[in-house]
Formats: sequence, structure tokens, C-alpha cells
Amino acid sequence: MRAFNAELSKLFSLPGIWLAFLIGTFAPPAIAALDSMAEKKDIIAGVSTRLSEVGFIGLALGVQGIIILGVLAVSSEYLTESSESGGGNQITTSLTAVSSRLHFLLAKAGAVTVISILLSIVAILTTVSVTNLILGEYAPVFETSKLIGVVCYWTFTALLAFGITILTKNGIIPLAVLIINSSVVTVSYLLTKVTKLAFYLPDLAGSDMFISDGFHTPFTGSLIMFAWVAVLLIVAGIVFHRRDVAS
Repeated sequence: MRAFNAELSKLFSLPGIWLAFLIGTFAPPAIAALDSMAEKKDIIAGVSTRLSEVGFIGLALGVQGIIILGVLAVSSEYLTESSESGGGNQITTSLTAVSSRLHFLLAKAGAVTVISILLSIVAILTTVSVTNLILGEYAPVFETSKLIGVVCYWTFTALLAFGITILTKNGIIPLAVLIINSSVVTVSYLLTKVTKLAFYLPDLAGSDMFISDGFHTPFTGSLIMFAWVAVLLIVAGIVFHRRDVAS
């Protein structure tokens, strides 16, 4: 528990974490607002075909903040400290305080999970409020099961970013890859035009937990994304355990 509290404290001390919170809180409702205004015009014109997805689109595309959270949790450990502190890496200090690498990773992953859940709940509240405000009587019903799917999607996405950053020891690569792939036209979606296997990629499978008419059922999509996260974290844990931290 002490290690978990320490990891929470470290995360909240990072300047970049506030950018993650800002994006995670405001990007989803901003996207949902634009989508709701466009959908309202379609409803009035009698050509609406995707009312059930309004709001959820913003929650699917607005995960950049949670990606930043997962990446920062690890990449901050490899930043070089000031010369007054010896010029080393934070990771060396962290592993001195927590002798077990497994406990260290579990505490850090736990901190990322808790913050991800809280941030996703805030994003859901702001997105649902904006959507209801704009659409008024036309607003869709936000099913509880789908909202739980959003929480799982955000949490799993943060842990994917977390695991990839452990493997790379660098925040630039996972940030670039994951943020680009969470844009309006994702690489994963483009791959579905080439092969149906792309629907088994974590982001597409995970979005089926709350997007209607997905390739998978919500339950199957959750299992697939969970499997990706579990395998990635196991591999990352093994690599981290065997890696020379000073390298």
C-alpha cells in the first residue's frame, strides 16, 4: 500500500499529468458537442442513422489524455535527474525504495488504473451532460452497460500505453503511435479494409464494448482487449525484471 501511495504521489507531481487531465476531461465532450450538433441537423432533416452512437464517439476518440497518463507513468522514471541529485534516473531511486520490481510495477499499474477509472468517469459525466444539453428531447439513452464499457476501454488503453512504454523505455514512440491511432481515421480501421483480422486489434475490439453494431459483441470485445493488455503487461514485466535498469 505504501508503494501504491508513493506512485500516486509521483504521478500527481508530474507537470505533464495535468495536461492529461485537461485533455481527458475536455476532449470527449468537445468532440461530442460537435457530433451532437451535426446529428441534431440530421434528426431535424429526418436522415439520422446513428443517434445511439452520439456521445460515445467523443468518448472513443477522446482518449489522448489517458494515453498520456499511461506513458508518463513510465517514461518519467527514465528522465535524467538534475546534477544536484546526482544526474541519475528516477528509476534507480524508485527501485531502491521498493526492492521488488514486481511490487513496483504492480503499484505503478494500480495507480494508473485508479486514475484512469476516475478520469473516465469525469469524461462520461461531462460528455453525457453536453450531449443531453445540445440534443435535448432527442438525446439518446446512455445505457449503464455501455458506460461501464467506456470505463474499461479507457482503463485498458492506459494500461496498453503503460506496457508499451515499459518495453520502449521512451515516451515518444508510444505517444506517437497511440495518439495517431486514436485519431478520427485510425490505422486499425484502415487495416480492416485489408483484413478482418484487424477487428481483433485492441482498440477496435475494445470500442465494441460501447459502440453499436460492432464486429464483436460487447463481451467478446472486452475479452479480446483484456487479453491484449494481460499479454502485454506480462511480457513487459518479464522484460523489466531481466533488464539492467542502468542500461
